[in-house]
Amino acid sequence: MKLERVLPFVKTLLKRTISPGDTVIDATAGNGHDTLFLSQLVGSTGHVYAFDVQKTAIDATLLRLDEMRAHATVIHAGHELIAQYVTKEISAAVFNLGYLPGADHSIITQSKTTITAIKSCLKLIKVGGLVVLVVYHGHEGGDDERDALIDYLQSLPQSFVNVLKYEFINQKNHPPFVLAIEKIKQQ
Repeated sequence: MKLERVLPFVKTLLKRTISPGDTVIDATAGNGHDTLFLSQLVGSTGHVYAFDVQKTAIDATLLRLDEMRAHATVIHAGHELIAQYVTKEISAAVFNLGYLPGADHSIITQSKTTITAIKSCLKLIKVGGLVVLVVYHGHEGGDDERDALIDYLQSLPQSFVNVLKYEFINQKNHPPFVLAIEKIKQQ
């Protein structure tokens, strides 16, 4: 067995969950890497909804999508507004929490809006679907969001979801880790 690094592990989870034709969410579009990856997984018959609060992220995502743009809706809004834009059942959602690399590091994700977004995703997600969060917490405010997320996720009933934490514990400088929520039945 070979342990996967955090980002390859996220891609493995998403590949195992998403099928062509699915609807999925990129809750933090950032530079568009996940939006493009999700677009490739859902194919020409699926759809990706991508959210970001920063105009630079929206522009980068649209540029990266190029010919896959027809299969994505890129929304200049916070992920806490998912329920206002997405009404279809989804198979997966992905979040990269923290700040946008190469942009203003004072603009960070917040636990309140992230938890609101997770709740929306859990209402939309089909049984067997996943919400995957990459938690970058090595910045000011990151520990607060990390702790609030873990508290919230630990409170979710295990009869409804399985929650996984995947991290490397012998790395220095606040390495990112993965939180994955698998819906196992309707609530």
